[in-house]
Amino acid sequence: MRLLVVGANGLLGSNVVHTAQQRGWDVRGTYHSERPAFDIPLDQHGLRNYDVFRNILAEHEPEAVINCAAMTDVDACETNPELAYELNGEAPGEMAAECRRENIEFVHISTDYVFDGTARVPYDETDEMNPVQAYGESKLAGEQAVEEVQESALIARLSFVWGVHRGDEELTGFPAWVRGKFLDGDDVPLFIDQWVTPTRAGQAADVLLDLAAQGADGLFHVACRSCVTPYEFGELLSEYVDEDADLREGSVADVEREATRPTYSCLNVARLESTLNREQPTLREDIEAIEEAFR
Repeated sequence: MRLLVVGANGLLGSNVVHTAQQRGWDVRGTYHSERPAFDIPLDQHGLRNYDVFRNILAEHEPEAVINCAAMTDVDACETNPELAYELNGEAPGEMAAECRRENIEFVHISTDYVFDGTARVPYDETDEMNPVQAYGESKLAGEQAVEEVQESALIARLSFVWGVHRGDEELTGFPAWVRGKFLDGDDVPLFIDQWVTPTRAGQAADVLLDLAAQGADGLFHVACRSCVTPYEFGELLSEYVDEDADLREGSVADVEREATRPTYSCLNVARLESTLNREQPTLREDIEAIEEAFR
């Protein structure tokens, strides 16, 4: 399959490129500012430059587009909601519409932050959405824009994304921050009153390509099966880092941030498991899959 990855230099995008290459797919990519270290055709592209995107499609003629690009800084979205809406809300709809016109499969990445966190059982794809910050509002607008213009689009919601960036093979996200604290000998304050289902980028890439290959459409939650607090995540990580871990219990209320975060955003992955006919990994299994990255 000829695949175009929008946002190939991000954590998820780099893993989609890497995984697709391993499968022998014909991969192309776009990037915003820093050119990725991939030996594939690459084009610089800003999400609001729709003419450039149209030209990229005409040049590469992909069979599928996976949009991994977004404004993901939750606090920056809160201080600049207009830009967040343009990048996360309007742009995905424009790209999906262009792909529809060219009969190209479109895959869009969304977030668990479309939920308000008041639940205490994992959210499934039919649960009511009620974002509590500009980031979630803009991502929900993106979902709706995509659905409006291309009914056959695939939308995947991810949660607490982490993993190895395949451009430089560096551990990225929450585990990298925790490992850094361990190695520096600092104590590590981690929340005990927030619950998430972490998504490893490499595992998500496999899932996205499997869904695209079988022509799946609609909404899917893509995450591990473990609903954990950051403290519990840190406890697991401490088993794989060759340093003494000094974990400390913390609270969401201890940290002042521009944007509110949902305290519970665990995702139910039953629909995904049924579609792919396999279970999603536990968090421990995801960590063990890239255990060497923690050494």
